[in-house]
Amino acid sequence: MATEASQSAAAPAIVLVTPQLGENIGAAARAMMNCGLADLRLVAPRDGWPNLAAERAAVGALDLMPPVRVFDQLGAAIADLTMVYATTARDRQMVKPIVTARQAAVEARAHMAIGGKVGFVFGPERTGLLSDDVSLANKLVTVPLNPAFTSLNLGQAVLLIGYEWFQSGDETPASQLPLGGTVPATQAELQNFFAHLERELDACGFLRNEEARPHMIRNLRAMWQRAELTEQEVRTLHGMIKELTTLRAPRRKG
Repeated sequence: MATEASQSAAAPAIVLVTPQLGENIGAAARAMMNCGLADLRLVAPRDGWPNLAAERAAVGALDLMPPVRVFDQLGAAIADLTMVYATTARDRQMVKPIVTARQAAVEARAHMAIGGKVGFVFGPERTGLLSDDVSLANKLVTVPLNPAFTSLNLGQAVLLIGYEWFQSGDETPASQLPLGGTVPATQAELQNFFAHLERELDACGFLRNEEARPHMIRNLRAMWQRAELTEQEVRTLHGMIKELTTLRAPRRKG
């Protein structure tokens, strides 16, 4: 019999079948909240529900979720869903599509975008899902890992699925360069810096080899271009060169 709770329609449900330890349920809940998942359903938890060990391991995640729903049978737990993925690392000898967690996340978003309801089902810690449970799923999900050791605890498994779900909708740039209030240097500023640097390198004799000079200058310019200098950094480099040449002048006189 399910407890009364509203369903989170913005993300897939996570269904834990016969979870054995409250700590693992809590770890799964914590992983869910990390990834924007809030609909946690339990099927016949071994140690009952509510569970103090789960609350402690969740580190507050359960307080941020709708009340966890508890069911006697998997069929009841997934009755309102229109697409169910069973997580498994074993060959079940069933004619069912097998997708990676990444592909499942993409499919889940597309399915929910047209009004579907999606769930990911996880089995008990020691044995995983029974074949009868797997038979109720539309598709199987597997996570490519070291074939010599694919063992995951329940919290890790939920985190892997949840992470792929979150990433499939995340628009964070793959690479960023915070500029700290300054702006990238313009080409005019860079060329002015190159000219300053080359004048002083000529003055100190570093570019005295006329044959090698063009190649050395090109290499120096390429190095500074790769650095993606900011306006402030270019000013700093100008100041550094100025100070070095100022200190060099007295030594020349001596």
